[in-house]
Amino acid sequence: MSGLALLDYASVLVFALTGALVASRAQLDLVGFAFIACLTAVGGGTVRDLLLDRHPIFWVGQPAYILIACGAAVLVFFTAHLVESRYNWLVWLDSFALSIAVAAGTGAALSLDQSGIIVVLMGVTTGCLGGLMRDVVCNEVPLVLKQGELYVSCAFIGALTAVFATRLGLEGLLALGLCALICWALRAGSLLFGWQLPVYKARPPRQ
Repeated sequence: MSGLALLDYASVLVFALTGALVASRAQLDLVGFAFIACLTAVGGGTVRDLLLDRHPIFWVGQPAYILIACGAAVLVFFTAHLVESRYNWLVWLDSFALSIAVAAGTGAALSLDQSGIIVVLMGVTTGCLGGLMRDVVCNEVPLVLKQGELYVSCAFIGALTAVFATRLGLEGLLALGLCALICWALRAGSLLFGWQLPVYKARPPRQ
């Protein structure tokens, strides 16, 4: 199994867990858990593969991804009540899923010899869209847009790091590992220390 496939598997598993946790907060049934887990797990990767014209789409070519997501949904359905703070588990699992998925999307684009800007955009797309779909469908405030936290910028900087690392001659998997590490460190710093970008503040119009 290739390193890129392992990244996809890891991304699917962890994102599926976050989707199931959101489903538990919405008090859905087991089918709802499976649907949200699968949507979260493969949403970003599906958009990535469609944009890159990769055939077949990764989970169509290997349905084991769906089985893993469904398994994660069943696990959380029967164990979520044991977790004291599901939201804390959600944001931290999501931070891991984000960093892994950004590396997976970046690696997929690099493997197709895409230009740097496309590589970065595919990393951001893969990392952010699954969680965005999850939160919108479940009527949650999207983590990707939550005020006062870094999210998309973490994905952007992580993917950009991988591009520069490969340009400097670093091997593919090492560059992707550095991508995931930088992305997660920024996201964790935002959660722990309140790192954020300046936000727009409305001002009265000039007379």
